[in-house]
Amino acid sequence: MKLTRKMVLSRAKASELHSVRKLNCWGSHLTDISICREMPSLEVITLSVNSISTLEPVSRCRQLSELYLRKNCISSLAELFYLKGLPCLRVLWLAENPCCGACPHLYRMTVLRNLPRLQKLDNRAVTEEEVSRALVEGEEVTAPSRQHSGNGPPELSYTLSAEDAAAEMPRDPLSLGEETSSIQGQLGLKRPSRDQFPSFSQRAATSSRKNRGLCSAGWTRD
Repeated sequence: MKLTRKMVLSRAKASELHSVRKLNCWGSHLTDISICREMPSLEVITLSVNSISTLEPVSRCRQLSELYLRKNCISSLAELFYLKGLPCLRVLWLAENPCCGACPHLYRMTVLRNLPRLQKLDNRAVTEEEVSRALVEGEEVTAPSRQHSGNGPPELSYTLSAEDAAAEMPRDPLSLGEETSSIQGQLGLKRPSRDQFPSFSQRAATSSRKNRGLCSAGWTRD
């Protein structure tokens, strides 16, 4: 799914893209966030639990200070190249993406070597010692070899604990429950009552009574 102007303005409660400072798109089935190129004032964006495959669109968000991207489809740490030009970036959550690989230490050292100004990575504070070690133990990234259109692979289904969701969205974004209620309200949907859909046990009891009635009638006729 593509992040559209209408979606951005609705969620950010803004009238123009250039005025959007905070945006929550947690768990929105997004594959294309190219519209972020039109949001130069963006400071905090939550994109966790989507299917995003490239970070190029946020390279234009020069005011960005917090970027939450957990559980997406970022396949290569080369995508960090697009974040190196963001002077205000201090918080990054990139864990549980394919690019993290099998070695957590190498992953962390590589991220910190390329983004030494980070103060928190994957919900863990960055120390001066780590930044110094990253210069030796991390790997320098270069621009990705191919450009992405912003359309990632098929959407994936994830679950996220309430504690993790709260940690990823500290800046007063909508909770998943609130998002769901908001969507239902926009579509004019009402949650069905339990009376509309009897439980399995109720249906079974009704069926059983009907069967007993038929059997009794049959024995009477004989």
